[in-house]
Amino acid sequence: MSEKNYSRKSPLSESKLPLSEGGDGVASALVQSFGIGVRQLREAQGWSQERLAENSNLNRSYIGEIERGCAIASLVTVEKLASALKLTPSALVTRGEAISQMNLVRGIKLMAIAC
Repeated sequence: MSEKNYSRKSPLSESKLPLSEGGDGVASALVQSFGIGVRQLREAQGWSQERLAENSNLNRSYIGEIERGCAIASLVTVEKLASALKLTPSALVTRGEAISQMNLVRGIKLMAIAC
């Protein structure tokens, strides 16, 4: 399959698993944190979702779904987003992972305060 087949894909062409799947919530936390990271980086550039969509050759509504944690980005999508944001794909995923870990630590601290 050529790369151009991935251009401006419908949001339905990527995996959209319910966030409750996966049992322990680890996957959903990472998916949501990845989306938060994408949104933070997009906003730091001063870009709208439309502009990020144009620069990454993705659909604007799909960008919104990724940012909300409603869609799981494929590796090709991660590569397109990273390129548009001038990062390596690993740096983009690592940012999402760091946000996920930070939120986990916050949750543990809140539980300790509540006890």
